[in-house]
Amino acid sequence: MAAELVEAMNMVKSFRVSDLQMLLTSMGRSKSGLKQDLVGRALRLVQKEYSPELLLNIRQLYESRFPKAPNWVAARRPEVVPGSYPIHSSQPTSTTIQGTDYLNGIPKPSPSPAAEVKLASLPFYQTLETLLPPTELIPQNGEKLQDSPCAFELTQSQVDQIRNCRELRPGIKSIQVVLRICYTDTSSVQEDQYPPNIAVKVNQSYCHVPGYYPSNKPGVEPRRPCRPVNITPWLHLSTATNRITVTWGNFGKRYCVALYLVRVFTSAELFSQLKHCSVESPERCRERIQDKLRFDPESEIATTGLRVSLICPLVKMRLGVPCRVLTCAHLQCFDAVFFLQMNEKKPTWTCPVCDKPAPFELLTIDGLLSEILKETEDVEEIEYLADGSWRPIREEKEKERSSTPECPLLDICSPEANGHSPAHSSTSQSGRSAPAGTAPAPSAPAGGAVVDLTLDSSSDEEEGGGGGAGDSEDTDDSQDSPPPKKGRYDYDKDLVTAY
Repeated sequence: MAAELVEAMNMVKSFRVSDLQMLLTSMGRSKSGLKQDLVGRALRLVQKEYSPELLLNIRQLYESRFPKAPNWVAARRPEVVPGSYPIHSSQPTSTTIQGTDYLNGIPKPSPSPAAEVKLASLPFYQTLETLLPPTELIPQNGEKLQDSPCAFELTQSQVDQIRNCRELRPGIKSIQVVLRICYTDTSSVQEDQYPPNIAVKVNQSYCHVPGYYPSNKPGVEPRRPCRPVNITPWLHLSTATNRITVTWGNFGKRYCVALYLVRVFTSAELFSQLKHCSVESPERCRERIQDKLRFDPESEIATTGLRVSLICPLVKMRLGVPCRVLTCAHLQCFDAVFFLQMNEKKPTWTCPVCDKPAPFELLTIDGLLSEILKETEDVEEIEYLADGSWRPIREEKEKERSSTPECPLLDICSPEANGHSPAHSSTSQSGRSAPAGTAPAPSAPAGGAVVDLTLDSSSDEEEGGGGGAGDSEDTDDSQDSPPPKKGRYDYDKDLVTAY
């Protein structure tokens, strides 16, 4: 009875959503919900209400999906899962099942050359053990979406390692089981590369796969950072079998998958390694500078100095720990702490100065520039000289600033700045016209004459000062003419310059 119960539960786990719905409907149960809900409901049904009728329904559904299985005994192969790779156990006494057929009767393909695929080493991950070597994902049919299941077991020592390790942050262990996917290519070391439409299910639960990063450039599609997938939170931390299903898009490219037990480092731990193991001495840095500035008789241009900025090109701040790549030709450095933190979040490992590869193994701290940063506090740029010495650029900038002639200040309140004559400065500044009888300006500004358009006829008589006939005629004329309207101008009178 116990063996049949286990066999029935294994068959239920292999059912599709339609099979689960048919089984639950035939037994009077609800068929709504996600697949994992349906699987749990069917398994509880098998455990609590096991009967010959229920076993018959499960067998019929199972044989309708895998018609080539000759009988119940032949179809009982719970350890061989329909997929591209078999069960793998990390225990030294266990063996991998080989030479058997798939559940649907298709013979297993010959061993894939994916075992020769080599994945690139990752600075933040130290491989402790290989749980599943690189194994190719083989499509089972012509559909675009493929499901490739596998299973593996942890040893007791591996379980203890995971349980007893420290936490990087709440819920994240420093020792993890990670899943890595790459192209099936044996010609070179392969970087992590996700297939399209990837989804990873561990023990009937979907685990988190890194999403896409939006691009800030127009017309550029968002990219997904391909990194190992941490499946530790969804594993059975015991010697029980863990089952994984990788859903992937079959669009012509070949992929392989691998499982590793790794130790995860933080950016602070990597910086500690870099500080203790890869520091270039100031003497070696001076030799490098002298080599670059050494006179070359074949060159038409003689370089006498190299300028280096003390501002990090990543964060536009003053360098804290100057770092560069040994294979780069430039002497410009970037900040090691910020560089490691950025690659911890989004691994690119690219030099921010020249955009060339900058692997962690080739990073080095510039000892000479570290000493210069301690000696200078307000300098943003220096120049290396041919003898290996250096000088700050700050002095040159100060000299240029002191040699620049100062421009004279222009007083916008002065009458000359407004185009008025100095003789009428009081009128321009006060905004009122001069009183009647004041002598006019002796000279007008160059290019024009000063005309007082606001004076009336009475002021003209006073300015004349004589009593001739012409004046009397003017007086008679002024008496015949109507007097000017008072209050015609609401604004203060002023002189107007006519050109």
